[in-house]
Amino acid sequence: MHMSDVIKRDTTTFSFEFFPPSTDKSWEKLEETIDELTKLGPSFVSVTYGAGGSTRTKTHELVRRLKERSGLDPVPHLTCVEHDSAQIHDILKAYADAGISNILALRGDAPSGARSGDHFKHFPYAADLIRTISEFNRSGAHPDPRGFSIGAAGFPEGHPETPNTLAQMDHLKSKVDEGVDWICSQMFFDNRNFLDWKERCRLKGIDVPIFAGIMPVTSLSGLKRMAELAAGTNFPAPLLRALERAGPDPRNIERVGIHWATEQCLQLMDEGVQGIHFYTLNRSKATIEIYKSLGVNDSEQLRGRREPEITIVKR
Repeated sequence: MHMSDVIKRDTTTFSFEFFPPSTDKSWEKLEETIDELTKLGPSFVSVTYGAGGSTRTKTHELVRRLKERSGLDPVPHLTCVEHDSAQIHDILKAYADAGISNILALRGDAPSGARSGDHFKHFPYAADLIRTISEFNRSGAHPDPRGFSIGAAGFPEGHPETPNTLAQMDHLKSKVDEGVDWICSQMFFDNRNFLDWKERCRLKGIDVPIFAGIMPVTSLSGLKRMAELAAGTNFPAPLLRALERAGPDPRNIERVGIHWATEQCLQLMDEGVQGIHFYTLNRSKATIEIYKSLGVNDSEQLRGRREPEITIVKR
């Protein structure tokens, strides 16, 4: 389903992010997770591309299987890393032929230890990739005359490669000008930062729907990984204080993280956020617990949704 139709249907969208597993055991775990989260009736699900495009083949496979077997609306990530125009066209054509309606276009990360510039020769920035997808849409190669609905990433607390916050906003506006229909934010833990950034987007003339990215803390090791992966992310003192009070018990840490994320979601919904996108790390427990507290299962967008059986062939 085209994202514009999803947004019209769902007053608030709720969506999940998955990543392609690397082992048979991980595939089994992902199958269980998708089965559990499908029962929540998500508006859509996204599938990551991996650092340096390292999982591109598995991404394509997972997207196709989700589309064919689960009844979910998969949104594949697509990055600039080590792609030229012909390769991007082939990927887009394959997705169009498979009935995929939405793409999340990202600059992506170069492989660890590599020189960044060597991997972005054809598409230096996400706006360049977005322009190419828009050209594909205008070519009429997609069975939907609207073509792909294009999403982009937003960074409420800044991007490490662009410390100038005014320049960051210029970059985001350039993505919208090239054809972005919606924005999904990087994870954040301080709603004040997100809401201020959202207001700055509007002042800049960025008027497309913005989805808030939420990742509940479920362990102290996970918290440290978040800090490494999303440089610049602010971890508010009240959250850190609560985690410290929780002590070493992993169950207490998880409860604190779920409670914090739930409070975030409740406030965001009260503020009229267009959508909430959960970074699930291929796990379902925390997201389900948050849903229970939000009362999402009683919301209009879930009524009448079917709950398809899911079969993912493990590789």
